[in-house]
Amino acid sequence: MIHLKVLTPKPPQYFKPGIGKIWPVAVLIGMLGLQSVKAQNTQPFGGTVGKTLNDSKEWWPEPHKAPAGAPNVLWIILDDVGFGATSTFGGIIKTPNFDTLANNGLRYTNFHTAGICAPTRSALLTGRNHHYVHEGGFSHIALSAGFPGYDGRIPSDKGTVAEILRENGYNTFAVGKYGLTPDEDATDAGPFDRWPTGKGFDHFFGFLGSATDQYKPDLVEDNAHVTPDGRHLNEQITDKAIFYITRQHKAAPDKPFFLYYAPGATHSPHQVAKEWSDLYKGQFDSGWDDFREKVIARQKKLGIIPAYAKLPERNTRIPAWKSLPPAEQKLYARFMEVYAGYLTYTDHEVGRLINYLKQSGQLDNTLVFVIIGDNGASKEGTLHGEINPKKNSAKLLAEAPYLKTNIEDIDDIGTPQASTNYPLGWAQAANTPFKYWKQDANSEGGTRNPLIVYYPKGIKDKGTIRTQYGHVIDVLPTTLEYTGIKLPEYIRGIKQDTLQGTSLVYSFDHPEAANRHKLQHYYIFGSRSIYSDGWKAEAAHHPDYVELNDFTVGKNVPDISFDDDVWELYNLNDDFNERIDLAKKYPEKLKELKAVFEEQAQKNNLYPFIDWYDVYHRRIHQNYKK
Repeated sequence: MIHLKVLTPKPPQYFKPGIGKIWPVAVLIGMLGLQSVKAQNTQPFGGTVGKTLNDSKEWWPEPHKAPAGAPNVLWIILDDVGFGATSTFGGIIKTPNFDTLANNGLRYTNFHTAGICAPTRSALLTGRNHHYVHEGGFSHIALSAGFPGYDGRIPSDKGTVAEILRENGYNTFAVGKYGLTPDEDATDAGPFDRWPTGKGFDHFFGFLGSATDQYKPDLVEDNAHVTPDGRHLNEQITDKAIFYITRQHKAAPDKPFFLYYAPGATHSPHQVAKEWSDLYKGQFDSGWDDFREKVIARQKKLGIIPAYAKLPERNTRIPAWKSLPPAEQKLYARFMEVYAGYLTYTDHEVGRLINYLKQSGQLDNTLVFVIIGDNGASKEGTLHGEINPKKNSAKLLAEAPYLKTNIEDIDDIGTPQASTNYPLGWAQAANTPFKYWKQDANSEGGTRNPLIVYYPKGIKDKGTIRTQYGHVIDVLPTTLEYTGIKLPEYIRGIKQDTLQGTSLVYSFDHPEAANRHKLQHYYIFGSRSIYSDGWKAEAAHHPDYVELNDFTVGKNVPDISFDDDVWELYNLNDDFNERIDLAKKYPEKLKELKAVFEEQAQKNNLYPFIDWYDVYHRRIHQNYKK
């Protein structure tokens, strides 16, 4: 048998195999063909096999082709952006590129996420509820558990949008945050079946975790870690996205692409060049109370929210801005200047991508979805904000507040050497006009995020608003219906489960169309809710928990039974931002909705309920003590 010597290329920094190996030719050919075989559906042989070639008929499977005229598809999802942050949906922070897309497309103002990053992303990519695809928490060891709803491993019978579109003739690319790879699989040794390339993406450039430093990211390309080049991650992923599309378009100009563009922004650490944060110098000196008043007025003027809307009361844990001493006002204003610059810079990088598509003649045939946030604004920056959390860990253990340290470190906010996150007051402001924030799956403040749909060739009613109820599980079926693609019965030989989302195409040309997505449950870390045709029942769990420094380090979070959680009832048709609790007025309606929630919980793997705050809090304490 002939042997070939296969030289191993220079290994990545985390993987050091031998210099070379000797492989039999047959084995080598098999290895080279493995990827293409795995990427194809099994098709029954259509020829004839006789005893000789003369009495046999050759047959080759038809190559996968997209439907004639199928558009490119671009999904953009930002991280930790509140409903009221962007200028596109009434906010003060300038997002001119999102404005342009929305002014030439559709604004969806009643669209929802799961309430936290990995659950939202798993639901988005699969078109199925996050517990149903095993992402009830995260894929991280600290926040996963050995139960069907929580093990953090998306089953193969619940294929992703990338797998579906690749099976239908698309090239598929992903850049930025993935967040769905189990920690134990996230080394250069794999296994790689739960990396993006194992879930249908031809190429991936970004990070596998939930968050990363924007200048020193834990960076991956395809199936190996790579060394970042020192530039901001947003710039790197945009360049890579343009590279992937350019290369593909040159080789196969008639073949459509799917791009999943998921920057780590605006998740902490909030890091951005001063040229961006200084755009907002002095603009937040009037504070978070004034911010909320200005934003709700702008939202009404734009028709984003009902004219009758009123602001919920300021959360009791957040002080009135005018009550703060000047040093604190200066500190907190700088936090928001940096965040605003970070968001505007992210919009700029999206604009670079859109401009490339326009200049290369591809934008008119590209269906674009922009989800502004995978959950509401983040409460994870604590009451005073974070600049250098590690520096403050000793003070936390001594039960000392670190406000004084933050004031001393004000010039570090937003810089590469800091790990910045803004304080709670700005989280509530960015979520205007809703209550609560990220992680609170009971509340619209945790789960309502803006959606833009843009398609020059297909959107007729440009610049208009849609109020139909939607959820991230709807984006995949919407994409399939609009592109004329059906969910494959099999992907790589595995029979596929049904989708759970509802296509939004019915609303594209019909702003007054009745809702078709009538039922949706939510559950994150014990907080839960059920939406049913305009009514919503909800229960908070640990409603006053903000982050680590809310409880004395070294002690457990208070033990609160799920049975003690208080359920509330709202009619969102008349009270869209949950100001009037009707639980006592309509107890039978609340009972009915709780029964519906129970049905959904059983169907979608929500049990067992796990008090993740307690689990996570204890693990964090252990790490701090080490």
